[in-house]
Amino acid sequence: MNKDQQTAANSRYFIHPLADVQTDVIGDATKIWQFCVVLKNARIGANVNICSHCFIENDVVIGNNVTVKNGIYVFDGITLEDNVFVGPNVTFTNDKKPRSKMYPSEFPKTLIKRGASIGGGAVILPGITIGENALIGAGAVVTKDVPANAVVYGNPARVQAMLSDER
Repeated sequence: MNKDQQTAANSRYFIHPLADVQTDVIGDATKIWQFCVVLKNARIGANVNICSHCFIENDVVIGNNVTVKNGIYVFDGITLEDNVFVGPNVTFTNDKKPRSKMYPSEFPKTLIKRGASIGGGAVILPGITIGENALIGAGAVVTKDVPANAVVYGNPARVQAMLSDER
């Protein structure tokens, strides 16, 4: 994005001058802070806050009203639906059998559903679905799908409680 494009874009959203944002698909009122890299095919919704030191790959969708705290790498195949919160230093993975210079033909799809919150330092393995309004505890290692409204924590993460539908 050149300076003129960024100036025009700033009337709709904010991109810090020290960020490298290559996508044109950014919703209104979104903020992307310093030292972030957002690749060309990423899609970012409205009123999103992407804090400093984040990397957003190409095959990524971020919905509206999402918060991505510092130090998050959102790799190909990951979708964050509306109203998702991702705490600092959460680790998303997208390759079940990683090897140097050997890539899968397609990355597993990871889906974080509407209203889910992921605590700082959690690890999300590839191909996982985290249900609506689920809460993932700080430091949890999520190895399998999480149901809607579940509170999970631990290594491996296990359901510890269920939230009421109103929350």
